[in-house]
Amino acid sequence: QLQLVESGGGLVQPGGSLRLSCAASGASLDRYAIGWFRQAPGKEREGVSCLSSSGISTQYGDSVKGRFTISRDSAKNTVYLQMNRLKPEDTAVYYCAADLKVRVESMSRYALNVTYNDWGQGTQVTVSS
Repeated sequence: QLQLVESGGGLVQPGGSLRLSCAASGASLDRYAIGWFRQAPGKEREGVSCLSSSGISTQYGDSVKGRFTISRDSAKNTVYLQMNRLKPEDTAVYYCAADLKVRVESMSRYALNVTYNDWGQGTQVTVSS
């Protein structure tokens, strides 16, 4: 059974960078679409980015486009979210999720809005001076 563990969160100043990791065990991530989601206190969960199982297609939410980059290292069975030019409004718990049936290539932006099957426990990102 697939298990996902996020890491890399922390406190960073506005304009800084963080790289989140989502390490998988129990199955190869090459078979899954991977999504990064975030939830701030009092707000709904937001789709941040997703990556197709092929590793070719990506989608980004409007609020992070141009600042965040999703990538995968198949040898390490790990997906990353590089976050640059961070803003206070990026403060949230970040979750990675995986799903065998999500097709980022055909679903495009909708792949950020569907419910993925497997989830990690989340990692806190706080952007503050």
